[in-house]
Amino acid sequence: MTARGIDLVYGGGRVGLMGILADAVLERGGHVIGVIPDALVALEVAHLKLPDLRVVGSMHERKAMMASLADAFIAMPGGFGTFEELFEALTWTQLGLHAKRCGLLNVGGFYDPLLALLERSENEGFLKPANRRLLEAAAGPEALLDALAVPLPPAEGKWIRSAEET
Repeated sequence: MTARGIDLVYGGGRVGLMGILADAVLERGGHVIGVIPDALVALEVAHLKLPDLRVVGSMHERKAMMASLADAFIAMPGGFGTFEELFEALTWTQLGLHAKRCGLLNVGGFYDPLLALLERSENEGFLKPANRRLLEAAAGPEALLDALAVPLPPAEGKWIRSAEET
């Protein structure tokens, strides 16, 4: 990221993969913005060494601020919070609320089952092919950053039709 001049916007914690990533970006002279709700600051998980740590009142405010600051979204291996944030960002892209790329860092095939589920959802008609392609996946960070640098294709238009239009 630092070699490409990309800043990191993330949830502001000092623990887990994101804490490790934040430290690595800082060590290489990159800029890191952390956004964390005050409840997590109280639990002492905030990365207090960040030069730009923004404390907000709720998880909803956190996600909104992170989305406004970010140019793209990358999900590394994670749990419920990671999945929820990824799918919200994808949904916002699908609905046209923003036009930001979304990607999975599929380290060691971590996201292979999810990618298979999305393929099945597309094959069974629950996802339009164009919407399925809103999510990029790559095993390595360089390949994922390359994929996310490509602009989104033009929006497909309405993704659902009213009863009068069918």
